[in-house]
Amino acid sequence: MSDAALPTVAEVRAAAEAVKAALDRHLAAVERRIGDEDPDVYAAFNELAAASEVYDELLYDRYDEVTPFEIPTPEDGVPYTGPAEPAAFSVLIRRDYAVVEPARLVAQAERVAAHDRDAEFVNDGGSAEALGVLFGEYEPDEIASRYKDFGLEEGDSTLWIAASEEVAEPGEWLGSPFGHIDPQDVLHRFDVSSVFDEEHDEFDEDEEDEEEAATPGLTPA
Repeated sequence: MSDAALPTVAEVRAAAEAVKAALDRHLAAVERRIGDEDPDVYAAFNELAAASEVYDELLYDRYDEVTPFEIPTPEDGVPYTGPAEPAAFSVLIRRDYAVVEPARLVAQAERVAAHDRDAEFVNDGGSAEALGVLFGEYEPDEIASRYKDFGLEEGDSTLWIAASEEVAEPGEWLGSPFGHIDPQDVLHRFDVSSVFDEEHDEFDEDEEDEEEAATPGLTPA
């Protein structure tokens, strides 16, 4: 990192003060906690974790030092507090893609428009309009299985199953489709990311290093 990109001393100190304030808020929330899953404690925990992460990054960037502690994250994420027998549920899916071959994406959209009079496509619409044509023609799962055909590259993805007490009224949440989901109502979550593969590779490398260190070497004659 260049000197110009280094965080200032004031920025590091401000981050340290933010950690101190978050610690105070966390302790206060714990002291007045009501039950094992108090939302105030959960919120204070997340604030402390976020403040600590920012401070840790700035401290490392500025001074090449790290903190001696780490805020743990529950293995199962946010604890579920929704209904035990949900009457309905929502499925939320996010899939990220990179457009690596715009010409291929546009060509696929032109192909669709040539055979579907409802799929209007203007040649100068570019990849933005092409996406509308393709997602209007194909189901998201089909695009996910054929992403290379469309000149795309997969990124991270996540799928959430969120429980609810009752089925929403028609059109009830269309104005803000993702804003009504409470993380504590998420029954199941499935994440896919290349970062998991990288972590697995690092773990394998560590095991190999340990095995090599435990293997006695040959003494030259």
